[in-house]
Amino acid sequence: MTYLMHMDSPVGPLHLASDGQAITGLWLEGQKYFAATLEKDAREGSLPVFDRAAAWLEAYFAKEPLPPLPPLAPKGSPFRQEVWKRLLVIPYGQTTTYGAIAGDLRAAGISAAAQAVGGAVGHNPISILIPCHRVVGSGGSLTGYAGGVAKKQLLLELEGVDMTVLYVPKKGTAL
Repeated sequence: MTYLMHMDSPVGPLHLASDGQAITGLWLEGQKYFAATLEKDAREGSLPVFDRAAAWLEAYFAKEPLPPLPPLAPKGSPFRQEVWKRLLVIPYGQTTTYGAIAGDLRAAGISAAAQAVGGAVGHNPISILIPCHRVVGSGGSLTGYAGGVAKKQLLLELEGVDMTVLYVPKKGTAL
C-alpha cells in the first residue's frame, strides 16, 4: 500500500508518498516525471514518517537546524540508487556538478557519463530530501531540475549558495 500526504511550501504544493515506513516520493507541483514511481493503490494517510518529513521540510524552509532525515526508499535502478546516494552527501549550501558525480562513480568502479548522471538526477523521486537541486552544469549552469529552473534557483538561494557563479541557460531541455 502507498500512502499520500500533501503540504504547502515556499516552492508550491508538495506531494509526498510512503510505503508506511519510509518516504518513497516527494514531488513538486507540476514537476517533470511527477509521481512516476507512485503505485496505483495510493491513498491519503497520516503516518509518523510523514510527520518526520514535514518537520524536516518545515525546518529546511525556515532555515532552522535540520532534524535527521526520515527513512527514504526511492525506487530505481541500481545505477540511479548509486547516484542518489551521492546526492545525499552534498553539503547544505553547496553544489556539485554532474561530471563530478560521474567521476566519483567511475572512481568507485561504476561506469558513468555526466549525461547518465543527469538522467538519474532528473528522475530522483524524492525531491528536496534527496537534494538533486544542488547539482549544476560544469560551467555553473542551473539546468537539469525536474521542478524547473526557477524552483532550483529558489532552493539554492534559500540555502545561501553563491549565486554569482551560477547562471540560467538561454536554452536547454530542463528550463
